[in-house]
Amino acid sequence: MICPLHGPILKNNLSHYIEKYDIWSSYKSETDGVFIACSSIHGNTYEASKELKKFLEENGAKKVVLTDLSRCDIAEAVEDAFRYDKIIFAASSYNFGVFTPMEQLLNHLKERNYQNKKVGIVENGTWAPTAGKCMKDILTQMKDISFVEPQVTIRSRLNDESRSNLKELAKSILE
Repeated sequence: MICPLHGPILKNNLSHYIEKYDIWSSYKSETDGVFIACSSIHGNTYEASKELKKFLEENGAKKVVLTDLSRCDIAEAVEDAFRYDKIIFAASSYNFGVFTPMEQLLNHLKERNYQNKKVGIVENGTWAPTAGKCMKDILTQMKDISFVEPQVTIRSRLNDESRSNLKELAKSILE
């Protein structure tokens, strides 16, 4: 039966729906895993995120989801950000800030009272990387966000140092 103002009237499997409501209303995560939200301009940040995904899987992550924010439905990215208990924000620097798709995701999360997450930061910038600071500035306004070190800086493309830092970040976020 459908109520014209509020949608379906639930009569069966109520414990399932009550459990979901409890998870969502208390800002708990539904799934043990890592969501990598990537905002890449020329593809180098996305390539680094693919390597990070591989490092996470090699270190025993049960579930790793990588999303290219420049090519996805933002509503799906918001959903995944809430679903998983760990998230890594990886973005290119842009106009002394953070590339627009990442800024949009972070603002959507802030509007929805995003909280209770373990977070890693990866920034990419050739001359003056600013994405990490900008992402952190937005995230620190949210409740119970636990930042994991190291914050990784990539200068255009991965090199030995930034690759090593990605491996360290993968280990740290899984601890």
